[in-house]
Amino acid sequence: MSADLNTGTREFILPDLGEGLTEAELISWKVEIGDEVHVDQMVVEVESAKSVVELPCPYAGQVVSLHANAGDTVSAGQALLTVAEAGVEMGAGDEGDGGTPASVSQSGSSTENSSGANLIGYGTSEPKTRSTKKRSFGGKHAAAPAVPTVIPDAPSQPPAETPASPSNSSTTANDRVSPVSSPLVRKLAKDHGISAKSLPGTGPGGVVTRADVMAAIESGAGAAAHVPAGTSPAKASSPAASSDQSDRDTRTPITGLRKVVSERLTKSRQEIPEATIWLDVDATELLATKKALEARTGEKYSLLSLVARFVVAGLKKYPIINSSIDTAAGEIVTHGDINLGLAAQTPRGLMVPVVHGAGELSLRQLRDSVSGTVGKAASGKFDPSELTGGTFTLNNYGVFGVDGSAPIINLPEVAMLGLGRIKDRPWVVDGELTVRKVMYLSFVFDHRACDGQEPSEFLTFVADCIENPISLLPEL
Repeated sequence: MSADLNTGTREFILPDLGEGLTEAELISWKVEIGDEVHVDQMVVEVESAKSVVELPCPYAGQVVSLHANAGDTVSAGQALLTVAEAGVEMGAGDEGDGGTPASVSQSGSSTENSSGANLIGYGTSEPKTRSTKKRSFGGKHAAAPAVPTVIPDAPSQPPAETPASPSNSSTTANDRVSPVSSPLVRKLAKDHGISAKSLPGTGPGGVVTRADVMAAIESGAGAAAHVPAGTSPAKASSPAASSDQSDRDTRTPITGLRKVVSERLTKSRQEIPEATIWLDVDATELLATKKALEARTGEKYSLLSLVARFVVAGLKKYPIINSSIDTAAGEIVTHGDINLGLAAQTPRGLMVPVVHGAGELSLRQLRDSVSGTVGKAASGKFDPSELTGGTFTLNNYGVFGVDGSAPIINLPEVAMLGLGRIKDRPWVVDGELTVRKVMYLSFVFDHRACDGQEPSEFLTFVADCIENPISLLPEL
């Protein structure tokens, strides 16, 4: 089935991603042009600021076009792909003859070609009749699509800047005015001295995409390549634009997860009057306990899961640490549930997946939850629900080979515990100098929620559990 104007087509637009998210990066296509797809088949993988998700196509038919490439930023409401619907045919008329399209085939129920997937902006059923109203597309006629086709509007231009007709042989590339749908695309072009609207667009309707801008950057097009009329070449070729240093620089837009992390950490540092305390801890007995536990049970236990168990016990003992600040209400909210966040470095960047209900889990259950969460960090593919609702964060930066840090609190929580690496160090035991396995604990807290007493007692409690794990037994 060819993808011409005489074929009934539907456009799958990027749905509302929820939580105020309006754009995402296209990671990969799972279909190609010419593939047959069925309703709710996963066709594309996109990455929002929250998570990586696969999206199902709400229509059945043959893929006739893909409107974005891997790496492009797409906005909610923007067309992702076009599908020629199965069983929908239009009458064939001569070009420009004003012929009337034939009736649309109505075989099968309307729900057979519509999606039951929960995508905001798509219903679970389609109208039982389709409009056969004519629309003109350059002399050909086709039926209007049953859902609105999203075509970004081209920026309005004064009459003097309207592109010349094809008969005007003096038309140049700089006279072209292409629509640009994304502010990110315009900013990327501007940062490299390029006028995005002057580029040839490869997107639907001639829209300039991120790929078009990147191609222009790689080809060497920059400020000098887009010189306003009347500007002398000498003026256009500035030292900064031609310097070797600029040629070696790389600019990376702050978008997606990187943008979210930047905003949250900046707000945390600006808003929270934080204080940091730390302790060096002898972890020799913790390592011995881990070894004995594994030998007794035949199961593996990570040090992180054991420390997480100590932390949960400490949060129960000092509930003010398991709090958040409601700035708008001017209140400290002490949480009844302990939802333990685990700071994780992923291919997408820093994320904090949450073990919900950690306070109700046994050591074995907590170990399994921590292990599963850490395992997902390798791909960075967490469900949005796994990234929300945390009440306290545990950050194991010792895996990067560092001793300590001054953690930045994960808003709206009021505290975070950081774990440094375990290393052989000289230590005094019973008045004798010996070598022990020592680690540093760094603890940061929000002074609006508490003063120094509770944080210090919490930190020493966790340290005591690490140095002498049996001391936790009375708390169980």
